[in-house]
Amino acid sequence: MLVGLVLAVASALGTSAAFLFKQRGAVAAPAVDGRHPLRSAVGLFRSKWWTIGWLLALGAWLLHVGALALAPLSIVQAVLSGGLVFLAILAERCFGFHLGRRQWIGLVMTAAGLVVVGLTSAKHSVGRSSLAALIAVECGVLACGGGLVLGSVKLDNTHRDEGMMLAVAAGALFGVSDVAIKYLTRSTGEGGVLALVSPWLVAALLAMVVAFFASARSLQLGPGLVVIALTSVAANVVAISGGILVFHDPIGSGPTQIVERLLAFCFVVVGAGLMPAPRRAKRDRRTARIRRHGAGRSAPARGSGQARPSPAAVQRTPADAAVLAANLSGGVASRDSA
Repeated sequence: MLVGLVLAVASALGTSAAFLFKQRGAVAAPAVDGRHPLRSAVGLFRSKWWTIGWLLALGAWLLHVGALALAPLSIVQAVLSGGLVFLAILAERCFGFHLGRRQWIGLVMTAAGLVVVGLTSAKHSVGRSSLAALIAVECGVLACGGGLVLGSVKLDNTHRDEGMMLAVAAGALFGVSDVAIKYLTRSTGEGGVLALVSPWLVAALLAMVVAFFASARSLQLGPGLVVIALTSVAANVVAISGGILVFHDPIGSGPTQIVERLLAFCFVVVGAGLMPAPRRAKRDRRTARIRRHGAGRSAPARGSGQARPSPAAVQRTPADAAVLAANLSGGVASRDSA
């Protein structure tokens, strides 16, 4: 049990460090292009930091497998979920990131919610999984993930928004691949190695490949720490939801535990919403005023050979011209009568 906990903590640290190394490598690598996946993958692995991060992630996954073999699943999941706090500390102390108070609150709320979900997992006997629920979850998440990827490309988004959309898509696809792999492991135990010849293996591989490139591109475009946190949260939420819907994991052993888990899910959602930094509306308006002022100052002067029309002349309409003509004629008539 103690060895399993140590492995789980090491896996959480390794996963957090791997994400941060991959973010540094992705920023230095050429832009990921979905139309040229092989060239994009080669460009990523030519980056020293990306390769180090990928190898670290592989080692963290092996530690995760060892922790699952030596400690209860709920405890391991709780420790891994708390790794978001490790992520924030490593990012600030070793990788030069700066987190505001809002982002710290969001990270702590999300980690606490996921820890409660893991600790309140009830022990139950392994039952048969639901194939209909698996089809619904796989198709639904694949469609949503693909829609987010296409939307990030087709819609007129800023780099920040595009990166966060791709991060959520990558996390969801990582999560659905975990659900498919878990289903395959159960099928292998019941039907042998031949059970691996399944469309769910293709679905898992497809989800992992798309998630690989979506995650790399999100790290290139979006705010690094927010992108990493959103990917982790989306993967956890999809995996937990898949466990409940497909493998009939209980929501709780009683009304109190059910309420606790639902509140924990609310914490996860609210915390994830707090992690992206708010848009600076006042700063944007001030920048626009400065640009307009600069544009006015850069207009040609009167002595530059080009006459500058007055604002009144620029804004004058035909109706204004008619009123002005009437006023002028009235003024001339009054002077003549005088």
